[in-house]
Amino acid sequence: MTATSDPHMIYLAGYPERLSGPVRTMIAEQRLADWLRQKYPQAHGIRSDSALYAYVDALKNDGMRNAGPLARVCYDGKLQSVQKALGTHARIASVQGGRIKSRREIRVAAVFREAPAAFLHMIVAHELAHLKESGHDKPFYQLCCHLLPDYHQLEFEVRAWLCHLAAGSEAVWS
Repeated sequence: MTATSDPHMIYLAGYPERLSGPVRTMIAEQRLADWLRQKYPQAHGIRSDSALYAYVDALKNDGMRNAGPLARVCYDGKLQSVQKALGTHARIASVQGGRIKSRREIRVAAVFREAPAAFLHMIVAHELAHLKESGHDKPFYQLCCHLLPDYHQLEFEVRAWLCHLAAGSEAVWS
């Protein structure tokens, strides 16, 4: 069975069986939650939108000093269910007088409110990278790795966790 034929394995659909297979087995044997808890013992403490803004702004200022300011950063409870997205970035342009003003926003899926700090850092690095690179190409992933050196491993583990949740399994951190 491949990741694409398992509906709860949708987040690992693009990965080869040698990587997605062990995740599927751990989910079936109900061992993935324990493995994740052992590696990441607790959820982060960033619960409010204002704390999330401060966190994202600090990461942006540390890794992308010349990026423009963010107008808004928030958790969004509709993201994962509506758009199958875990985060979004937006440039909102408006005309005022004869000038165009643009604002940048980052929205993070609410599921990350109960995630470990490393998972939140991964999704924030991903969305910050989109401020400079719009596509998911080589320069985009180079920027993600600049912001978070173990980005690829964390992305895989986040995807494994999302497959665990999609399978209807228990929350790992609460």
